[in-house]
Amino acid sequence: MAGVKQARDGAVGILTLDEPASLNAMTPDLLGALAAALAEMTTNEDVRALILTGAERGFCSGQNLKASEALGEDIAAGVMRFYWPAFKALRECRVPVVVAVNGVAAGGGFSLAMAGDMIVAARSASFIQVFSRIALVPDLGSTWLLPRLVGRQRALELMLLNEPLTAERAQEIGLVRKVVDDAKLMEEALTLARRLADGPTRALVATRAGRGERACDLRGAVPPRDRAPGHDPQERGRHRRPQCLHREAQGDVYRAVRCGAAPQSRHARACPGHPRLHIRIRKRGWPGQARP
Repeated sequence: MAGVKQARDGAVGILTLDEPASLNAMTPDLLGALAAALAEMTTNEDVRALILTGAERGFCSGQNLKASEALGEDIAAGVMRFYWPAFKALRECRVPVVVAVNGVAAGGGFSLAMAGDMIVAARSASFIQVFSRIALVPDLGSTWLLPRLVGRQRALELMLLNEPLTAERAQEIGLVRKVVDDAKLMEEALTLARRLADGPTRALVATRAGRGERACDLRGAVPPRDRAPGHDPQERGRHRRPQCLHREAQGDVYRAVRCGAAPQSRHARACPGHPRLHIRIRKRGWPGQARP
């Protein structure tokens, strides 16, 4: 397939971005080929793990500016149309994905590396966000994934200051699992991928999904926090002020009960409108129940 090479090593599928003249810079054609290759490779039930890497000197140097016109006037819409399907396929892949980073991973290439499950890096590898240099907000998952991998402070340093990150430093801060000599990169990636392929594939993928790292979370928006009933912003607007939450004593156990409308906390606070009720719960117990 043009732009992406496919290979097999037993139960491990290997996908290689193959545009070395541009250091595998992203274009609609390249990312479209990657999405198609991912779909083709994972339909084979014998494939139980994947490796994603880049050809020759680089992993992925980010957006190919010569092809930026293909995204259209609305760059964000173009990115979602042409690039997002490949990232979504990686995050929803039915098998674990090992990313073998050789050379530079810049901008969207940095995001692409993080879209896999584990990163193995060559000693010559480097990572740089680069977005703010061209007056862009990091996209394709960087604002979601990077803080969760290295912490908020380091993520902001990388995104705001655009300082390049060496492979060794990337390993120190938790972005990369292991750094090896360039000649041993694929050997190490295959060792890890084979280990994952020998494991319980469904359980491994379910573990990834259980951490809440769904593909829809990568669009840049942080998913809403789980809210107690009544804490939806639209519902909250129906009340002039937040409602309180009482505790109902049942034997030695307190059970949260709603007072009026939306509860505000699982810990009861004195409610100006019902002070006696709270005192009764706290000191005497609920009517008809044992004293807590």
